[in-house]
Amino acid sequence: MATTNSSLSSVSIISDFKEITKMRLSVSVVFSAIAGYLLGADTIEWDIVVLLAFGGYFMVGASNMYNQIIERDLDALMDRTKNRPVPAGRISVNSAFTMAVIFTILGIATLYVINPRTAMYGAISIFLYTSIYTPLKTKTPLSVFAGAIPGAIPFMLGWVAARNAFGIEPGTLFAVQFFWQFPHFWAIGWFLYDDYEKGGFFMLPTGKRDKGTATQIIIYSVWTVLVSIVPVFGITGDLKLSVVAAVIVFALGMVMVYYALQLFKNRTAQAAKQLMYASVIYITLLQIVYVADKFIR
Repeated sequence: MATTNSSLSSVSIISDFKEITKMRLSVSVVFSAIAGYLLGADTIEWDIVVLLAFGGYFMVGASNMYNQIIERDLDALMDRTKNRPVPAGRISVNSAFTMAVIFTILGIATLYVINPRTAMYGAISIFLYTSIYTPLKTKTPLSVFAGAIPGAIPFMLGWVAARNAFGIEPGTLFAVQFFWQFPHFWAIGWFLYDDYEKGGFFMLPTGKRDKGTATQIIIYSVWTVLVSIVPVFGITGDLKLSVVAAVIVFALGMVMVYYALQLFKNRTAQAAKQLMYASVIYITLLQIVYVADKFIR
């Protein structure tokens, strides 16, 4: 019986750790950062890849912990978040804050080993996510704009880790992920509208699930695709894209645009959920195509 209880406790601890750091989100962020590094690196240094992976996870995990501490009372009101460790009482606020501070220090220190610029952008990301995006979520739909900035940093962070410099290349990677986040998060805001309303969050640009919001989702989806193929024109420095890769990215983007149009047509939670999945697939495959194109070209 003691062994069984110990096993259950271990499973619970792991589950709570995954939840409070939002493991799936954190892993996707690390994936973006590593993709950016592979694009920027002349020679792949695997120790840098490992540092970037751990440092990136620490930074995103810290941001998510701070977010859940600040929003614990609101999380308790929403079905999808009420069982998170902090609002459910499985992790105390003090314990969560201590973990967040430790993760912040470890994250900045790990990224600093790569180079100071990488650590600086990582720290900026935590600050913007925690101090700007999180408080704005209950005040204005512009919170999505504020959140898109730290959300777009990881892709460019990898390039900065490789080159220790900021320029047109990481700026382009930032722009791709920046514009992508609008259709992605508005789709989430659409199908979780009722739940967000319980917590008092304003996630949709018009505040409603209407044609205005659906129209903006289409516009930003199209803009995301256009920005994503800019490197094919040879105007983004060392960040290049072959014609074949650009065609593939464009085709993938049209799938996302299709689901955006379906959302405009049907305006249902199911259509929004399909767009959300399409957007995740798009950004993931885009990063894979970018990296594969560099090494195949």
